[in-house]
Amino acid sequence: MTTKSNGHVLTWVMGFLAAISVILIATVSVLDLVLSDSIRTNENQVALNIADAGANYYLWHLSHSGADFQDGNTGGVPIVGGEFNGFFGPYEHEYKDDNSIIIGKYTLYIRPKSVGSTVAVVRVIGETDNGKFRRTLEVEIGAPSFASYGVVGDVALWFGNTEAANGPTHSNVGIRMDGPNVGDVTSSNATYIPPSSLGGNGTTVRPGVWCNAGIDCASRNSTRNNGSWRYPVPAVDFNAITGELCGIKKTAFLSNASTSALAASPTACNNVSASRTNAYIPRNMAAFSTTRGYLIELNSNGRYNLYSVANEVYNYTSNTNYTFQWATALTETLIQSNIVIPASGVIFVEDNVWIRTNPVFSGRVTVASGRLASATEQTSVIIADDIKYSTKNGQDAIGIIAENNIIVAPYAPPRPNDPVSSYPFEIDGALIAKDGSVRFTQSYLGRDVPYWSDPNKKLLYYGSIASRNVWTWLVSGGDSDGFLHNDTTYDYNLLFAPPPSFPITSTYDILKWREILVTP
Repeated sequence: MTTKSNGHVLTWVMGFLAAISVILIATVSVLDLVLSDSIRTNENQVALNIADAGANYYLWHLSHSGADFQDGNTGGVPIVGGEFNGFFGPYEHEYKDDNSIIIGKYTLYIRPKSVGSTVAVVRVIGETDNGKFRRTLEVEIGAPSFASYGVVGDVALWFGNTEAANGPTHSNVGIRMDGPNVGDVTSSNATYIPPSSLGGNGTTVRPGVWCNAGIDCASRNSTRNNGSWRYPVPAVDFNAITGELCGIKKTAFLSNASTSALAASPTACNNVSASRTNAYIPRNMAAFSTTRGYLIELNSNGRYNLYSVANEVYNYTSNTNYTFQWATALTETLIQSNIVIPASGVIFVEDNVWIRTNPVFSGRVTVASGRLASATEQTSVIIADDIKYSTKNGQDAIGIIAENNIIVAPYAPPRPNDPVSSYPFEIDGALIAKDGSVRFTQSYLGRDVPYWSDPNKKLLYYGSIASRNVWTWLVSGGDSDGFLHNDTTYDYNLLFAPPPSFPITSTYDILKWREILVTP
């Protein structure tokens, strides 16, 4: 009985041990699977962290070396074909942990979002040290430019109840916003005292943004227009444009071997070259004159024609003389036709500029005008005729930067007696008047311009406006300056694809972040 009983116990014990073994093996397998999965998850996360570190590294790099798309290298050429077509790279960097141990690397591929853009598209591949785990990010890194605003001014602004603020609108002083706004309206002041010429009485304190004669002003004032009115916000630094103009001048110098040495000089901003290149145009004459300079015609083939302007006819005696067009209003001599716009997209002119398109422009360009060596001889840009893009999908962009004023000449629009079919008069582009105004022609020739009362005879503006002083397209009544009717529309394509080397208003930031899923 004892022996038989012992046999049953042994069988039971062996069965129990077998079951325990199965459970233990299963448990160990599950633990190993969980541990392996945890390790893979951790390593996979490390790869993503490394890629993200690469994106943040390039954010830091651009903040110190704006518009550098080659990671501090020079002379590179974009990759042609394949997944990274148009990108510069690859640029590899080791990634170390807190103990300075290399645990992986990130590889950068970089390209400008558009010619001369302040926005970089950066593809970052993060990889662990064993090479088994990779994650890929694509980020857009950029700084907001002056073209980020539909209208930005260093003075108080006033939009009447028949005017709409299209696109982000900002004043460093304050805004009376009687008309509707599409986009944020911001002021750098919590309160201000608007002058009588800009919607106030010169004594009453108003909020940074306010309404007084528009639709439902009481509600709009109390709700800050449902949150789209914001004040105070940081000011936009117009003084910084001086340094940006210098940077554009250096870019123009670097575009050609004959002037490249001037860019490296400690006095590069004040250097004046006698050599004309496709990117740099010297002074017309040593002595400065407001009626001399150059006419630039932007062509539909993406090139430009250059004329020397020896004189502008300005001795009009009556309104009938405004039947002049730019060709008869200017005394010009052709210098060269079909000049190739430089790869940088920048043309810097050391004198006044008259500008028009012929008849439309296809491409991306910034025309900057300034005599940086002289504080008393500030240049202006005069719009002499229509300025039109060939497309309005972001493919084309025209930037115009004047040291002083940007002025629409009285002979630029269709003539007063021209048929309605000659209209609208159109201006497409991002404009900056660094120290002056963007305006129709007020006091330009010392007299009024006949305005057009027919609603079909209007100004069509598409772009962005930055003006140190008063900006206006409109007439003030009677036979006064400007257009009675206009459509002013912000080009939202400029928000992330401004014209080449366009001045920025703030620091660089990551604008877009996404992971690119790839098949192992």
